[in-house]
Amino acid sequence: MALCFGGAAMHGADVQAQSYGLPSLGDGQSLTTAQERKLGDRIIRELYRDPDYLDDAVLTEYVQDILASLMKAAQQRGELTEEQAERFAWRILLGRDKQVNAFALPGAYFGVYLGLISVTGTRDELASVLAHELSHVTQRHIARLIAQQDRLTPLMIGSMLLGALAASRSPDAGAAMMVGGQALVQQTQLNFSRDMEREADRIGFGLMQPAGYAQQGFVGMFDRLQQANRINDKGDWPYLRSHPLTTQRIADMRSRLGKEAGSAEPPATLEHLMMVARARVLMQTNTQVLRQYADDPQDAGFAAKSRGQKVGGLYAAALSELKLQHPDRARASIAALKELTRNDAAALRKAQLLSAEVELAAGDVSAALAQLDKDTQKITADAGRPELMARAQTLLPLQRASEITGALQTRVAAHPDDAGAWMMLARVWRQQNQPLRAVRAEAEAQMAQHDYAAAVDRFKAGQDLARKGGGDFYDASIIDTRLREAESALREQASDRTLN
Repeated sequence: MALCFGGAAMHGADVQAQSYGLPSLGDGQSLTTAQERKLGDRIIRELYRDPDYLDDAVLTEYVQDILASLMKAAQQRGELTEEQAERFAWRILLGRDKQVNAFALPGAYFGVYLGLISVTGTRDELASVLAHELSHVTQRHIARLIAQQDRLTPLMIGSMLLGALAASRSPDAGAAMMVGGQALVQQTQLNFSRDMEREADRIGFGLMQPAGYAQQGFVGMFDRLQQANRINDKGDWPYLRSHPLTTQRIADMRSRLGKEAGSAEPPATLEHLMMVARARVLMQTNTQVLRQYADDPQDAGFAAKSRGQKVGGLYAAALSELKLQHPDRARASIAALKELTRNDAAALRKAQLLSAEVELAAGDVSAALAQLDKDTQKITADAGRPELMARAQTLLPLQRASEITGALQTRVAAHPDDAGAWMMLARVWRQQNQPLRAVRAEAEAQMAQHDYAAAVDRFKAGQDLARKGGGDFYDASIIDTRLREAESALREQASDRTLN
C-alpha cells in the first residue's frame, strides 16, 4: 500500500505525544526504527480483529519464504540494515479478499490479499510485488513521509492508515476510522510519491536476481495489472490506484532487463500453480463457483490441458470438494494430483499436505497422519510450520500430543509471535494435564496478536491457578513476569486511545 499524508491536527497534539513518550513530529525528525515498529504494532492489532485475515499455514509459509529470500538479498546488497532486520516484525498477513492488493505497514508488516495471489502467473510475479513493498520498508519511505508532516502525530497517522485500508473495501468504514479525536482527515486514499514508487521499483528490481527470481516477473506483473486496468477495473484492483502504473515506469522496467536477460518470463512452477489455486478457492464464498472448480477435472477438455493446468485444476477441485464436504471426490482428485507431481518434491509436498487436510476434515486422523510421511517421534520445528500444525491436529485426537510438544516449544521459542502455534501448544499441554502451562500459552497467543486485555485476563487466571497449586514455581514466576509486561502494554494502549 502507498502512503501520502494529508489532513489537519488540533493544536497541541505534539505536546500530548511527548507527555506519553511518543515521537513528536513537530521538529521534522524521522521516526526511529523502534518508534516505527511501535506504530506498526498499533495498526496491526486492529487488523488481527478483522475476520477476513486468515492464518493459512500453507499459503503463509509460501509467501513468507519468498519474502525471506528477498530479505536475504537486501541484506547482502546493503539495502536492509541489521537494526531493521532485528527490530522490525517482517510478518505476512493474508487477507481473504478478492481485491488485487498488497501493502506495507510501519515496522515491516506486510498485507497480501488472496486476490493478488490468485492473478499472479508465476512466483516471480508475486516476488516482484513483495520486492516492491519490501523496498518501501528498507528505504524508510513511511518514516520519511512522516518527517514531512509537521503537525501530525504517529497516533493520528495510524488512524489514517487504518482508514485507508478500510476505505479500499468500504468507503464509509474508512471515513469513520479516519476521523479521530485528534485528527480530521480529508483524504480517503494515501499515496506514496511517484518518486518513492520509482525508487521501490528500482531497488525491488535489483533484489530479484540475487534472491533467485527472474526479473522478468516485474514486467510480467506490470503488464498483467495494466491490462486489467484497461479492461476490467471495477474497483477490485486497488493496487492499480495506490501504485500508479505509468508508461514511464513500465518502460523503465523493460529497459532494466537488458538484452542479455531476454524477454520471456520463465514458466510457472507446479507449486506456484497450486498456491494460486488455493488462493482462488479460499477466497471464494460462492457455492456455485466452488462446484465449477470441483467439476473441472471431469470436463471433456481437461485431458488436453497442459500438465501445469491439470495440476492447478486438480488442486482447486480437491480443495473445493473439501469445502463442499465431499471427501471421497476430493481423494480422487488428490490421487491424480500426486501422480502428476511425483517427480516434483515441492509440489508433491503440497499435495500431501492437502491430502492430510482432507483426511483430517473427514475424521480419519490415522490416514491424515500417514499422509504427512514422517516419523512423528523425530519431528522438529524445522520440518515446516504446515507439517507441524497438521501433525499436532492429528495427534491430539489420538491422545499422542506428547510426541509433538518439544517441536512446538521450539517453534514458539524461535517465533514468539506465532499465535497459532501458541494456541496449539495450549491444547497439547491441556491433554498432558498441565493446565498452568496451557493458560500461559493462551495468554502468549493473545500477546502475539497485541490483544493485551485478553492476555492480562489469561495471565491472571494463571496466577489464580498457581496459588491453588496448579503448577510449579518456575512456571508461576514466568506468568508473574509476563503479567507485568502485559499490564504495562495495556496501559500504553489505553493512553493511545485517550490521545485519539
